Amino acid sequence: MDRQAWLAQRRAAVVAVYNAEAATYDDNLYPADKQQEWVTRVLRLTPRGSAVLDAPCGTGRYFSLVASAGMRITGVDQSSGMLAKARARNLAVSLEQRSLQDLTCSGEFDAAVTIDAMENIPPEDWPTVLANLRDAVRPGGVLYLTFEELTDRSVDQAFEALSARGLPAVRGEVIEGDVAGYHYYPGRERVLSWLADGRLDVIDEDYSATDDWGYRHFLLRRPR
Repeated sequence: MDRQAWLAQRRAAVVAVYNAEAATYDDNLYPADKQQEWVTRVLRLTPRGSAVLDAPCGTGRYFSLVASAGMRITGVDQSSGMLAKARARNLAVSLEQRSLQDLTCSGEFDAAVTIDAMENIPPEDWPTVLANLRDAVRPGGVLYLTFEELTDRSVDQAFEALSARGLPAVRGEVIEGDVAGYHYYPGRERVLSWLADGRLDVIDEDYSATDDWGYRHFLLRRPR
C-alpha cells in the first residue's frame, strides 16, 4: 500500500473513532491533573481578556478553566461529534471543524493549547502542524503542547508487527490497541529538533510516566 494512501486511511480512522466515542467520551475521562496545571500556567502568562485557542478542543474539557480566568476561548477540532459536545458547554466564542494540518490563523490568539493530540499526527505533518500553531499565536504568545512516549521496546515491537504485515509504517507508529486508529511516538529529541526548526522557544518541559508510556509537557513561546 502507498504510504500516503495508508496515512489518509489512518486519519479517517482517527476521526471515525472520535465521532463514535463523542457521546460518552466524558463519562470515563482519565485523570488530567498535570495537564490542568500546565493550562493554568499558560493562563497566568496571558493577560486577562486574551484570546486562547484550544486545538483540537475535543469536548471542551478545558473550556471552563480558560473562561473562569477571564479569557475568550476558541475551539477547533476535526471531529464533528466532539464539536457537538463542546458546543453544548456554551463557553466558546467560536468553534470550527478543522484539522491541525489545515489550521489557518495569523496571530489571532495570545495563547494556544494542544493537548492529547500530537500522537495522532504522522511525522510528515509535524513541521506543518507546529508552523500552524506558531502562526496562530501573536509574537511573544505562549503555547502548551503535549505528546506521548512509549518505551523503546514497545515502539520496536509495534514497528516489527506493522512491517511484517507489509504496511508502509515508520518506527514510532502504532495502529493496534487503544490508539484511536493511529498513534505516532517520535521521542523527545526529534520533537526538540522540530521545535527548533519551527522557531518555537522552549520555556519549560516535564515528563509524567504511567507504566510503559507517559506524557511530555512543553511550554513554548513564539519569539517576538
